[in-house]
Amino acid sequence: MLINVLKSKLHRVRVTEAQLYYEGSITIDEQLLKTARILPGEKVQVVNVNNGSRLETYTIPGVWGSRTICLNGPAARMNAVGDEIIIIAYAQMTEEEALLYSPKVVLVDECNNPITEEPSV
Repeated sequence: MLINVLKSKLHRVRVTEAQLYYEGSITIDEQLLKTARILPGEKVQVVNVNNGSRLETYTIPGVWGSRTICLNGPAARMNAVGDEIIIIAYAQMTEEEALLYSPKVVLVDECNNPITEEPSV
């Protein structure tokens, strides 16, 4: 049996843009994606710390080093520029794999620069 477990997350990044008239997704600085081990096109959950909204979408790589976090399409109505969000990626694993796995947690400063990388939650 496979279970869904936390694979990685970008913790409390700030929304830098919201593009309502773009096909749905979230654009994330490619460097942040790589740091968090989240792939382009990977399904993620976006949790808004400011208003409590939750949504699922897929990632699009943004310009390397830009620190861009841009909600596109309908998600732009749920997240305002400046909101703090948590971007979570999950993986399916067996219970045995999950017990040995350490999620990648990336904490950032107020400008979305990684400040620490925690091996687990």
